This record gives sequence, structure tokens and C-alpha cells, in this order.
Amino acid sequence: MSMDRSGHGLLTHGKNSEFQNELHESNRADVDMGEECKSSETSSPEKSQEATESESDSWSGSASLVEKSAVEINGDECQAPPEIPLVNKYEMNVGSEQESQSLNTVSVDELGPGVPVKDGKGLFMVPAVGMEFESEEHAYKCYSRYAVMEGFSIRKDFVIKSRVTGTVVSRRFTCYRQGYRPSKHTMNTRKPRKETRTGCLAHMTIAWQPYGKFCVTNFENKHNHEFVNPSTAHLLPSQKRLAFAEAVEADLASSSGVDGVPKLGMGFESEDHAYEFYNSYAGKVGFSVRKDYVNRSKIDGAVVSRRFTCFREGFRQKDKRDLNIKRPRKETRIGCLAQLVISRQSDGSYRVTNFEEKHNHELVAACRIRMLRSQKQLVAAQIAEGNAIEGRKIQLKSAYEVSCNSIGDCVDHEYDPVDQRSKLISKCTREMRDGEAEKIQQYFQSKKVKNPSFFYAIQLDADNQIANIFWTDAKMVMDYSDFGDVLCFDTTYRISEDCHLFSPFVGVNHHKQMVIFGAALLYDETVDSFKWLFQKFLEAMSGKKPKTILTDQDEIVSEAISSILPDINQLVCVWHVYQRALKQLSHMFIGSPPFVNDLLSCFFDLEEEEDFIASWNHMMDLHGLWGNEWLNKIFETREQWAIAYKRHIFCADIKSVQLRGSFILNLKKYLKSDSDVLSFLKQLGKMVNDWQYKELEANYDMSQNMPKLMGDVILLKHARDAYTPRIFELFQQEYETCLNIVVNQCIENGSLLEYKVSIYGQPREYTVSYNLSNNTVCCSCMKFEFIGMLCSHALKVLDYSNIRLLPSQYILKRWTREARV
Repeated sequence: MSMDRSGHGLLTHGKNSEFQNELHESNRADVDMGEECKSSETSSPEKSQEATESESDSWSGSASLVEKSAVEINGDECQAPPEIPLVNKYEMNVGSEQESQSLNTVSVDELGPGVPVKDGKGLFMVPAVGMEFESEEHAYKCYSRYAVMEGFSIRKDFVIKSRVTGTVVSRRFTCYRQGYRPSKHTMNTRKPRKETRTGCLAHMTIAWQPYGKFCVTNFENKHNHEFVNPSTAHLLPSQKRLAFAEAVEADLASSSGVDGVPKLGMGFESEDHAYEFYNSYAGKVGFSVRKDYVNRSKIDGAVVSRRFTCFREGFRQKDKRDLNIKRPRKETRIGCLAQLVISRQSDGSYRVTNFEEKHNHELVAACRIRMLRSQKQLVAAQIAEGNAIEGRKIQLKSAYEVSCNSIGDCVDHEYDPVDQRSKLISKCTREMRDGEAEKIQQYFQSKKVKNPSFFYAIQLDADNQIANIFWTDAKMVMDYSDFGDVLCFDTTYRISEDCHLFSPFVGVNHHKQMVIFGAALLYDETVDSFKWLFQKFLEAMSGKKPKTILTDQDEIVSEAISSILPDINQLVCVWHVYQRALKQLSHMFIGSPPFVNDLLSCFFDLEEEEDFIASWNHMMDLHGLWGNEWLNKIFETREQWAIAYKRHIFCADIKSVQLRGSFILNLKKYLKSDSDVLSFLKQLGKMVNDWQYKELEANYDMSQNMPKLMGDVILLKHARDAYTPRIFELFQQEYETCLNIVVNQCIENGSLLEYKVSIYGQPREYTVSYNLSNNTVCCSCMKFEFIGMLCSHALKVLDYSNIRLLPSQYILKRWTREARV
């Protein structure tokens, strides 16, 4: 932007006189006066008229002025303002390219009118009366750039147009705080908008000249309000509009194409295209997208503008119904401001009008991106494509990998799955079906080729036929290293009545979800077979032994465990006993719901020996079962399976019907009685993948959400930060129960305190010992020893002793968020 001292910038006195004569000789024309700004904060028509008259009175110039007269502009008639200044020799041409020295160190206020200033986006001029512009838009950009440097925003206030051609004759740009908002607009508004207008008089007025340019006829630079800080100048409305226009020009001129990162001004063919692009970007960065706000046309219903936000945008509104919800939803919204706003253009396309990149929370790791809600559809497509590719790979395997017709052909040069040293001395008790051996060998060979960490072992019988198979993979081994303290070995499921035994090794993770550590197909069910199986299991797990193993009431399995794992706690799984009861007492279950409830209560609900015996006797009396030999027999062995007798042994709470039942039912749901072993193995693989995926979902949910607290309690906050959400829910239930517990007695013996506590209104008392010297607590219910979490009785004593943080020794790592660290 520079001074123009030639052409239209220099008019001689003769030309001035000639132009004045032409003005006097022309006829008077009508003009259109209207407001172009369509916001609700525009001035009233009366104020606009007053402002026009005020401006007209203040127009001045060095040349002689013309009184109210008519002007003919490009053949169009329009009414001129009362006083039109003619351009003198000191006018400036904005469109020229004169070099200017940068004045970054000087503030705009210290500069005189018309002084060139260079900012980060190029050279511009401080507005002054007489300055010329190539177009109305150029004038708007110059004044907007100047306003941003100062620290205010501008608006297009009013315009005078020709009625014949519609071209702009005069335009005024004002400070965005010009005028006052009419009071009638806020009378019936529940949430009135903040007042922004202060009656500021700062403005710049331009008028069209006969030679085609626009000239500044009036400029007022005094404001009646403070300016914004430079750091927030980019948030000014006029600066946003200017930045958007420049971004659109840059996007149209760019030929580099889309690089995957949203930019201001970026164009899209449709709203869906914009969403897909932003969602793809979100997947790379690590957040989920939500369709937040939409503005539709009242004419055709088409989307005018749309805002896509981060899924953690805003805050959840309080709802009175939340007070009556036992398990309220987890809080996900934390006020994140990251967003992308698109608006429809005149050509029907959409462009980005606002993009906020920064988040106020941690982004999701790459390994968990597929858990994001908006990414699941993309992940499903990728999985389908991956399965198709994997299927083609299997078809292209070499003959060596898929044509193993004998055991010797399946031997890998670096890894031999066949255990030649542990052959059975006799033939296996069950025979394979025709072709079954080849299918099993090919399946495990393909697993080994795809994943070298896959481990499987084969035991032969006296005739060199497959007797037993055990397998596991790297993920199962890792699960066992983290959660293998309690192991459940199942020997109750057969693929079909005449076929082999399927025996999985299962446990629970820190979310109380089922995990599988390995599995076996057993065609021989002798002591030697089970011994071999446990040896191979320990070999795959690098010799790590579990603390507790739960099995069926099987003497052969018990003998094998005692031989290979003599130092661990061996319990009979209550679920297995219950399954046997269903078979033995099937006639009692028909038409007798009370009996079903009583039996379930005896097996799974009673944690005290006295309660168990009383409930058992009540069930036998009520249903007349004292003559049932099977029930009398299992009652004699109750110490092996009843929960009330094994409270001192840690079993990670593996006692629920759901844990065992879901495993068996899911397999039976997909398999028929005539299903072959290969179908079974493939379905099992899918189930294991589903279980592992559920843990990923739980981990992601844990990283994004925090369980809701029942109150502002320090102990609960401490526990919530440590435990996984599922375990914290159980802990919070214990804490809620402890609020109804009363301390009946306290016996002090040095540093050891012994409390007698009970639930309010109930006669049963529990004994809780608390040691002041080391902050250890022990309850007679032994919930911590059995499950690994403090009971309500112990929590009451800690609270009674003013202990506000959960002692670290009572936070088992296997139940915490850091269980896998």
C-alpha cells in the first residue's frame, strides 16, 4: 500500500472545475439506503438515518464542495451525499506497491494517518481521509487489519446503493461497539445476551468516485472503551471473517491437496464428507467425535452450518432423577473445546469456518483408538478387510504347512510340539474320528506360522496316535503372569458325548472379566494324562505356579495336582458341585421355584458356617430331602466346596454362576451335537478374541471415565484412584454398608484393639482386630483373605480410628488400574 501521486490521484484545477460543472448540469437521482448487517444487534433505522446525516455534514476536502446536486455515475443515476469531497494531490492509492520500512516497534497510536505499517501478513495503511481503495472489499480488509492491530472489531453498518445497478455508492464501517441494543429485544428473554454496545463513535466511511475507486471521506479513531489484548485479537468477529476469507483464498490457490489435518477455509463436497474427514483426523490424533449442533434452512431443511466436537465437550447437566439411580452413568464430559465448524457456501459446498485443535485432556493411545465410539465403524471395516486378506494368505500357504498327514510331517525344525518322552504306556481311552488328527495338526500349524509365540504340545499313546493336546499363546501367557494367582481348571465339558474332553484353564482379570490361560483336548483321562498336562502348562508359564486352583470333584485330577503342584491350595469349585446337583435333582426343579432359590442360596450366598448349616437344614426339612443319598454325601464333604469353609484361602471371588455358565453356554450356543473339532477350535478362538476385546474396552472406559462417588469422602476418592471401576463399585457398596454398622464394644490390649461390631438392628456380631503399631486390621468374616478387598466391618473400624486413607497393604495390585504395569 503506498502513495499514488499520478493518474487519478492528481486532478488539476481545470479538471475539478469541469467535474463541478458536470455535476450542476446533471439531474437529481434517487438512492437506496439500507442496512447490510443482519445480526440482531444492528442499530435501529432512526439511528442509521441520524448517523447518515451526521456523516454527510462532516465530509470535507481541500477542493471546493458541491451542494446537493445530481450526479451521473457510469450512466446510472443516484443521489449524491450532501457534500462530496474531491480528491487532492495528497490522496493515497491502496492498490500500489511502494516499499515501506517496517515499524513493528512503534504502536499504531503513535503513527499518523496514512502511515504505512507492516504486520505479519503484509503491508497496510493506517486509515486517513482521502485514502483510496480499489474496491469496497479492499477498504474493509484494510480497516479490519488496522482494527486488529488496535484491538477492536468492526462491522458493516450501513450502505447506499444505486437503484438502477445496485452498485455501492457509499459505505460506513463502524466499531462493533457502535450504538446501543434496543431494550425491547431483551424484555422477554430468559437468558439475555451480554451487552456489547457502548455507543462508540469510531468509524470509517468510504464513497465511490467517478473514476471507479473508493475514497475515505470520514475517519474517526477515538473509542469510548478499552481494546482487547493482542493475544486475544484473533477472537474478534471481524478478524475471524477476515481470516476465513484469506484461508479460502489460500485453499483455492493451493495445489498440494488435503494432508489429513483440518484447516480454516478447507472445502468439502458435503456435510458427511466433512464428518468423515474430521473423524479420520480424530482417529489419528486419539479422540472421538460427536455431532453437536446443526443449523438448518427454514426453506428446504438443508444444513446451513454444523459443529463437530470432541466427545468430552461440555458438561452433563444435573438431573433430579440422578438422585434415585443406584448405578449412575460415569462422567465423560469435562468441557473440552476442540471442535470443527463448517458452513454452507453459495455454491452448495461446505467450508471450515472454525477449527479448535487443543484438548483439555489426554488423548487416547494408538492401541486403544479402535475403542473410540466414532471409530468403531472404521475399525469394523478394517477388520473385515483384514479377515479377507488373512483368508487369502491361508489359501496361499505352502504344501508343507497344510498337508501334514502324519505326526512326523508336522515337526518343525526349530520347535517340536510332539512330546516323545511322555508317551502313554497304553492306548488312549477315546479314539479320534476319521480325518480329525489331520485337521487338528493343520490348524495348530497355521497358528504357529502366523504367530511364532504360539505354544502347543502333543502327547502320543502307545500306538503313536494323538492322545492329548495342550495349547496357549503369548497373550494368554501374559494374562497368566498378571492374574494367574487363582486358576480354575474345568473338566466338565465335552464337545460331544462320544468325543474328547475339553479342559480350559481360566481366571479373572482386574475388571472381574473372564480370561483364559490355555486349553487342552484330552482323548485319554488317566492320571498320567493329567500329570502331563499340568507339566506342559507349567512349562509354557515359565514354571510359575498358582496360589489356588479350583477343580471338579474328580479324584484322578486331584491326584495329578497333588503330584505336580503339591504346595498350592486345591479347592473344589462350587459351580461344578452345583452342576452335578442339577443332574441329580432334575425332578425337583420342575415346578418348584422355591427349591431352586433355596439351593442357589446354600451354594453361592452364605459366607458364614452357621448360616450355611441353618439354611441347609431348613431346605432339607422344607422339601423333605433327608432321604436323598446324594445330598447327604455332598454335605459330608462340604468343607471341600462350601464357601463358608474356605474363607481363609484367596480365590479372587471366582464363585459366581455367571463366570462358569457364560463360558459353557456361549460355546453350546454356536455348536451342534455333530460339530467337528475344527469348528469347535475356530469358535473358541473367536470367543477368546471377544474376551480380550472386552478388556480393551474396559481399559479404555477406565481411562476416559471416573465412577461416580456416593459422597465427598476422602477414603472413596483414594480408592477410586486406585481400583478399577468394577472393583471400586464393590468397594463403595461395602463402604455404604459400613455406614449402618455400629461399634458395640472395644477391648484394648496394648497396641491391639478388638472391636465387636454389627449391622444396626441385627444380632450377629463380627470381631475386628486393629493394630495401632502397623495399621493392620483383620475381621472374622475374612472377606479380605477370600476376595482381596476390605469388608464393611473393617472399614467401620478404620473410620472409627480416624483413618482416612486406605492402607496400602489392603490394595491388592491385581485389582488396581496398574495391575498390568
